[in-house]
Amino acid sequence: MAIKQLSVFVENKPGKLLDIVKALAGEDINIRAMSIADTKDFGILRLIVSDTEKAKAILSEDCVVTVTNVIAAEMSDKAGALSTILNAFGEPNINIEYMYAFTASTELGAYVVIRVDDTDAAEKVLKDNGIAVLDNTAI
Repeated sequence: MAIKQLSVFVENKPGKLLDIVKALAGEDINIRAMSIADTKDFGILRLIVSDTEKAKAILSEDCVVTVTNVIAAEMSDKAGALSTILNAFGEPNINIEYMYAFTASTELGAYVVIRVDDTDAAEKVLKDNGIAVLDNTAI
C-alpha cells in the first residue's frame, strides 16, 4: 500500500528547517524519513512522519504543504538490492519520478521511498516480485 508523504515548500534561509523540525517535535510527531532538494530561493522538503494530517496542519500555517502517495519498498543491505526493485519496474514501463532511502528500526529494516507515475501498478509489480512495501500503519 502507498504511504503518505508531505512535500513542504520552504524558503532557503537559515533556521527555516530548524523551525519545521521543532514544530513537529513540539507536537510529538516523529520524522521517519526526510529528503530535501534546494534551489537558491526555496527547497522542497519531503517527509514521512508518524502523523501526516497533524503535521500538515501544523506546517501549513507557514508553508505550502502537499500530500503525495509514495511507495516504501523493502530492500536488503547487500549489493544489487536496489537493482532488484528497479528491474521490477522495467517490463511494465513504470516511470520513477524521484526516490530516496531510509532505514527503519531493526524490525523494519531498510527501504527506498519511490514516487512513480502509477502507484497501483508499481505496488502490484513489487508484490508479484516478492518485494514487501510499507503502509501507513507501519510508520
